[in-house]
Amino acid sequence: MIIMNNEQQIPKDHQSAEFEINKSRFIGAIYPCNSQKQALQQLNKLAQHHPNANHLAFAWRTRLPDGFISERCHDAGEPSGTAGRPILAPLQGQNIINVVVGVIRYFGGVKLGTGGLTRAYGNAAKMTIDAAQLVPWVEMTEIEMVIEYSDLQSLEYQLNKCEGQIIEQKFGDKVKVCVLLPLSEKKQLKQLFVHY
Repeated sequence: MIIMNNEQQIPKDHQSAEFEINKSRFIGAIYPCNSQKQALQQLNKLAQHHPNANHLAFAWRTRLPDGFISERCHDAGEPSGTAGRPILAPLQGQNIINVVVGVIRYFGGVKLGTGGLTRAYGNAAKMTIDAAQLVPWVEMTEIEMVIEYSDLQSLEYQLNKCEGQIIEQKFGDKVKVCVLLPLSEKKQLKQLFVHY
């Protein structure tokens, strides 16, 4: 695990890219994910879409709550270091987190050699990353508040301004809300709703 302080990026959504080299077809797919469990779920979906593929190599990087980056890569039966590492390298180089990239290979009958495999898996990963829209990662936090009904609309407005959201609300004499918002906006929101 590594700890990083420079600007981290995340993929906004799923993208894919493919190419062929010496009759082998390589299909790369990038998915946002926040945990190892989510990464494995996305890889399982990818494998289900390509049940006849010869290999599914992958790499993921997720940010842990303590700020450390958890990384994993897998060669999927290719010679050691020729698939997983070349997929992981551009993720590290561009400081992309909360991401999993899988590369499917349909073997075309012509062996590529270790250098050829390394280049092919690396190119598939780079093409897939280039197809994705990357956005800066923003640390989010949850806070619970109890507010008056009359303040609910104002809270929603403030959250919309800072790309926050209400993730849970319970109605009683007052409104109990749990909100998700950028950590950098927490202090300002608490100042606006100081009596809560």
